[in-house]
Amino acid sequence: MKKIRRIFRAYRDGQQKMSVWFQIALWKRILGAMLLGVVLGVSWGEGVVAIAWIGELFIRLIRMVVVPLVFVTLVSGLISMGDPSKLGSLGVRTLALYLVTTLIAISIGLCLAAIMQPGTGVDLSAVAPTSVQEAIPLSERLMSIVPENPIAAMAEGNILAIIFFALLLGISLLTIGDLGKPVADFMSAGAEAMLRITHWIMEAAPFGAFALIAQLSGTAGVGALLDVLILALAVAVGFLAHMMFMHGFIIMKLMLGLSPIKFFLGARDAMLMAFSTSSSSATLPISMSCAEENLGIKPVVSSTVLPLGATINMDGTALYVGIVTVFGAQAFNIDLSLADYLLVAGSTTIVSIGTAAVPGASLFLMAAVMDSIGMTPEQNAAVVGFILAFDRPLDMLRTVMNVGGDLSVSTAVANWEDEFDREAFDLPRN
Repeated sequence: MKKIRRIFRAYRDGQQKMSVWFQIALWKRILGAMLLGVVLGVSWGEGVVAIAWIGELFIRLIRMVVVPLVFVTLVSGLISMGDPSKLGSLGVRTLALYLVTTLIAISIGLCLAAIMQPGTGVDLSAVAPTSVQEAIPLSERLMSIVPENPIAAMAEGNILAIIFFALLLGISLLTIGDLGKPVADFMSAGAEAMLRITHWIMEAAPFGAFALIAQLSGTAGVGALLDVLILALAVAVGFLAHMMFMHGFIIMKLMLGLSPIKFFLGARDAMLMAFSTSSSSATLPISMSCAEENLGIKPVVSSTVLPLGATINMDGTALYVGIVTVFGAQAFNIDLSLADYLLVAGSTTIVSIGTAAVPGASLFLMAAVMDSIGMTPEQNAAVVGFILAFDRPLDMLRTVMNVGGDLSVSTAVANWEDEFDREAFDLPRN
């Protein structure tokens, strides 16, 4: 009898402890886990790879839901729209705002690089050259939007192709009326089910973030950025400037009349996950959850704008590539004219559309952009070789910028399309 009581007491205590755990806001659990991960990584060193599987498992869980979540929520959102003509204005506004924010990001990056001079005095002669794959041409990227086989596109995780097919299916279901109701109901139920799975996966986010940050700290070391301090500082300052000025002040405050603080509080879970994973695509399920639950963005907008943003909106990548391009020019004593800066801004904005939403994808952009100002392939390879060792920590920052920009644009588009819940946005956040 005493043994049974002890078992029952242990079970009750366990339940109480779990209850306390879930009462803590998710962003606090993730942030705390990341700090513990840094401590463990620094103290354990290379041995931290023993727990790398936890982070990899978490990433696999997230990637597992990306494709079905995007597909069913987009189709369901289009059906709930009721009027296919609304899709035109939504698409135009989304693309225009994404391009504008990317252009402003690259402009901020170029200005900072010109002022801070991160490449001045840097000797790249001893750097082991590293060549990278060229960025996918824009024409090829546009062709890939139309899938030869939609099932194969889903298997390959081609988000743009999935969006295109989902758009066609959603619009067709709207046009056939009652005949499409069974499929529409199925898609609506599927969207709710995928969001529920996303919530479950989010509860595992602190453990995934802990393992990912521990692995990075243990293998690269927290002092890795000291060798490239000015470059890292330029990226960090550019990140803060763009997020505060463009998304916080211009979009939230001036354009929408919303509180920038409430926006950043609502987006923090997704931004913390972006920092941990360094992937806009992997963060997409959490971004969609934050958009609908915290920012008041209705599914018809979140299911369309966010997946598109994860593939074509690369504010952080554009800013970073611009800074690194000027860094390389300064290191090799290449004088850049105003025309060169304009050329870098334009080319970076265009080629960023062809960047995959995966860690390190910006490295593929650099050759194309540096070529535009006359740098040789050998010089390009030397610059990439220099920053390669430090790219992952910097990638974490620019991914946060990408994801924050996606959510900001989604909020703006939802507001303009009357698909925005102001009361949900204004709810207090702990």
